[in-house]
Amino acid sequence: MKTDYSKKIPEYIIKVSSDLKDAGFSCYLVGGSVRDIVMGKIPKDYDLASDALPEDVSKVFPKSITTNAKFGTVIVLEEDEFGENQSVEITTFRSEAEYIDGRWPSKVEFTRDLHRDLGRRDFTINAMAIDLQKVEDGIDENDLIDLFNGVEGIGEGIVRAVGTPHERMLEDGLRAFRACRLASELGFEIESETFDAIRDTIDVAKQISIERIRDEFTKLLINSPKPSVGINLLRDTGLLEIFIPEMLEGIGVKQPEEYHVHEVYDHLLATVDVSEDSVKLAALFHDIGKPRCAEDGHFYGHDIVSAEMAREIMSRMRFSKVEIDRVYRLIRWHMFVFSDWREGEYVSNWTDAAIRRFIKNVGQEYVEDLFRLRMADALSNPKTSFDPGEIQELENRISEVRAKDMVLKVGDLKISGNDLMELGVDPGPRMGKILSSLLEEVIEDPSLNTKEKLLILAKAMI
Repeated sequence: MKTDYSKKIPEYIIKVSSDLKDAGFSCYLVGGSVRDIVMGKIPKDYDLASDALPEDVSKVFPKSITTNAKFGTVIVLEEDEFGENQSVEITTFRSEAEYIDGRWPSKVEFTRDLHRDLGRRDFTINAMAIDLQKVEDGIDENDLIDLFNGVEGIGEGIVRAVGTPHERMLEDGLRAFRACRLASELGFEIESETFDAIRDTIDVAKQISIERIRDEFTKLLINSPKPSVGINLLRDTGLLEIFIPEMLEGIGVKQPEEYHVHEVYDHLLATVDVSEDSVKLAALFHDIGKPRCAEDGHFYGHDIVSAEMAREIMSRMRFSKVEIDRVYRLIRWHMFVFSDWREGEYVSNWTDAAIRRFIKNVGQEYVEDLFRLRMADALSNPKTSFDPGEIQELENRISEVRAKDMVLKVGDLKISGNDLMELGVDPGPRMGKILSSLLEEVIEDPSLNTKEKLLILAKAMI
């Protein structure tokens, strides 16, 4: 029985194709969406190619964005069946030449030839097309345009460059990173000649902006069943050293065998593989500082060093300040010890003040992610002494303390900078230091959080 590919193509895409057909132009589904359909998946997005020039597309679709028209791409806004606008990229058939900065073609030539357009693409599994204007008759595998044996590549589980691998990698350094990501996401291998081409053109990959590398790497972490596969491909090709050389410091660094089954590098990867999406970056970096702390089989202070290294790496990779702060806190506090198992029950000496201080240090909004990181750290190591029951006990204690009045930040104090100014304290570092000291006092004893009591404490500090 033949597979009807058209069932995986939404109506708004068919509508765009129909409008182009009515205007006298062709329209093909291309790229990763075709690969996904062939593999029986629902595509996340749909890219179209046409013989219509950018100015033709913008005439057919008045609701369009032409920012990248010089490269042949126009973004069309089309309503789906729910009345929501969807963005559809339509790119004119083109050939490319004379790439600069390892990424951008300095010469783009529009063409009416679909074959030339497919021939410029990166990998055979992404160089297939489906003629959308046959959808009324139903589209099956016989209607698939597969000039470079992409279906064969899917069957073999191989990521293979279109044409000559060395030329493809020289044209665009991002393709090297994309090959590793695709192989990791799909559970494929990189074909040997393509793999060698990646290693041989590493200087081109080095020209790619860190933001582009970050985006590919983030997709690899989130979309891969086992991110370790892709990370090891990045390592073996030499790409990992370009943007996270610190990861390589953990290779061969042994941990005490009575507590660990992995060396540091392998432990990081094992933790990422079992972690939830929200903590994958923290999992990747949580012990990255251990090699720099190694001393007589111990790694004293590795949580602090790892957090600082993570902040440096993520800043270099242009992550947002909010995300950097979140990952920093998760790593900095991932070694917490809340209780011990004694005589059949958990025993903890954490006071309410200790709980409040813990929440303040981690951040209220990050506590659940910290527990997820701790669980992943434990699950990745069969020799761990950590008991998940400790998490439950701590969650119970946090719930108890949260039910009471909590002061976790300066803004929660019943005193402000204006009050300190009336006491003669000028705005600046000294005022900030006094407010921070008052916060510590209130975290220890919430009953102090009245304006009268805080003014007395402030006067003593002044």
